[in-house]
Amino acid sequence: MTIDHMDNKEKLYKQIIEENQGRIRSVCKHYAGKTGDSDDLYQEILINIWKGMESFRGDSKRSTWVYRVAVNTALTYLNRKNKYLNFNMHWDDGRVCDLVCEDMEEKVRQEAQMNLISNLMNQLSVVDKIIISLMLEELSSKEIAEIVGITETNVRVKIHRIKEDLRSQVKGGLYEDQE
Repeated sequence: MTIDHMDNKEKLYKQIIEENQGRIRSVCKHYAGKTGDSDDLYQEILINIWKGMESFRGDSKRSTWVYRVAVNTALTYLNRKNKYLNFNMHWDDGRVCDLVCEDMEEKVRQEAQMNLISNLMNQLSVVDKIIISLMLEELSSKEIAEIVGITETNVRVKIHRIKEDLRSQVKGGLYEDQE
């Protein structure tokens, strides 16, 4: 590798990280939470982005590729930590409530709803967790499909089913809490 090539690779790498730092941090937050694992995962993602830069063909947007690297790295990381099949994502973002809350003015029950929603979301399959986390990051169905490796139609169907299932479970859970 020539010095010029290395300089160009470093510049591109810095640009990719600058443009996608929030996305990468978000993946780390969802998959590792606020523990020290989040920083370790972040470093692994950065390393894998560096290693994979030359294999990026440009078939998708660079941000989509970064998400794919980040999610795959997170899953591999969790697998090594023996959490793969039973990992809990951290859903402390207010946007999560948008999935199932119809009347946002019920602030008194919001915390209970968030705990219930978080517990329900952690019961989702690995693929469904990935899809919902990417949806919450406001990625399009097309981008999610490219990252997850399923069709765009399948992504939309899965999102719809997940939302409907969560809504019905939240309504049932809130009703049970009132009794």
